[in-house]
Amino acid sequence: MPPGKITAATVRADFNDLLAVVHYTRAAHELGLWASERLLIERHFTDRTAPLLEAGCGAGRVTLGLWQLGYRELVAFDFAEELVDQARSLAAERLPENTPPDPASDISPIRPIRPMGPIGPIGPIDSPPAPLTFLHADATALLSPQSNLLGYFAASRPRGCTDPRGYFGGALFPFNGLMQIPGRAHRREALRGLAEVCAPGAPLLFTTHDRDASPTERALWRLETIRWTRGEQDPRLVEFGDRYFEDEAGRTFMHLPDRREILEDLAATGWTHTFDALRPEIAKESRAVRDFSDECRFWIATKENRESGKSKKRKT
Repeated sequence: MPPGKITAATVRADFNDLLAVVHYTRAAHELGLWASERLLIERHFTDRTAPLLEAGCGAGRVTLGLWQLGYRELVAFDFAEELVDQARSLAAERLPENTPPDPASDISPIRPIRPMGPIGPIGPIDSPPAPLTFLHADATALLSPQSNLLGYFAASRPRGCTDPRGYFGGALFPFNGLMQIPGRAHRREALRGLAEVCAPGAPLLFTTHDRDASPTERALWRLETIRWTRGEQDPRLVEFGDRYFEDEAGRTFMHLPDRREILEDLAATGWTHTFDALRPEIAKESRAVRDFSDECRFWIATKENRESGKSKKRKT
């Protein structure tokens, strides 16, 4: 019997695997923000008081980096429960405000370690926005009735809001997290969901690989094209551009797009492309960062303002 196609459940299990948890937890503790991430965050996310949403937060590497840069209303989520637990632990360790709540009280300045109800953190009605909140949630189902993001808003009502639609002043999906969602339709659903919960004009930062980034990549993908034409590709793969491999970090699914694919996806999901560049064109990274991660393409888009049309496009 041929192996089944890679699904979200496959990817979730791979991220919850001990090898992956150790790999991403070590990066969260030791690396922090990349130079390129910091530069683009400071350039495009200029309001440090705006609420930000981080998708695919993993063990909290970028979330804690944002905190250290002075962003003070952060909601971060991941669909891998083990990684969310590691992110909460790192926040408890690194942030002096993040102390366990008194068992007799539900008052705590940082919500990641507060008691969790069936749909999210338990909190007082109309409480001030939590500085830092970690949730277990799926980027492709942010606004489903069972979403912990909806549960968080219903239970805690940050800034008096009970619905996340249009709430966030920016969103991030760092380190190729979007490309680890199998199926283009599902990736578009994630982009569409992020657009729904962001205010008009809000920036989105994410990264992808690029099939056309180098002569070597282009040659490899010409060979892969032949395999797909002959029907000889890995039968587990969902679409052309997919890879599924195993290394010291465990098993990894990754979709590698070309630039046109991402431009089409942004236009179809409520985002206006404003900037993109390969990482070496943005900043020189440390050896530790280069050892941890492959080269990638950074993308910045802004949430479309449907009343006034598309936002102004920046020359790349």
